[in-house]
Amino acid sequence: MNRSKIDRDDYAVGYGRPPKHTRFQPGQCGNPKGRPKGTMNLKTDLMEELSERISVSEGGKSKKLSKQRALLKSLMAKAITKSDARAANILLNLMVRLFEVSAEAREDDLISEEDRAILDNFIARQKASPGTKARKQVRKCIGAKP
Repeated sequence: MNRSKIDRDDYAVGYGRPPKHTRFQPGQCGNPKGRPKGTMNLKTDLMEELSERISVSEGGKSKKLSKQRALLKSLMAKAITKSDARAANILLNLMVRLFEVSAEAREDDLISEEDRAILDNFIARQKASPGTKARKQVRKCIGAKP
């Protein structure tokens, strides 16, 4: 038999070749009960929830703030007035992540040329001296390789 006759009459059903009557019809989706269009993910839901406004009493006055702002105010109050170390740690980590500048920019802004020369001289002397615990600590602090 030639190949065209087999394709028309005796369609070979097998792996990767489903019966013709069970194939997806044109325009039919493979997962009709899947995620509906317009469904939001967790990030979108969280952003929407944080942007909702609530009434907060602050200093005897009622204010309308977003939930995000109210949460930050609450953390700040705990960290400052109650000396809550956990709240302070959360705030500091948040500040570091949000206001992080590159290490080179920080060094250039904070250290003058004279200070840089003094530090380079100190580092050179430490490298020349025998390995001590202090030397390892200095290298660790400045980010130099051991």
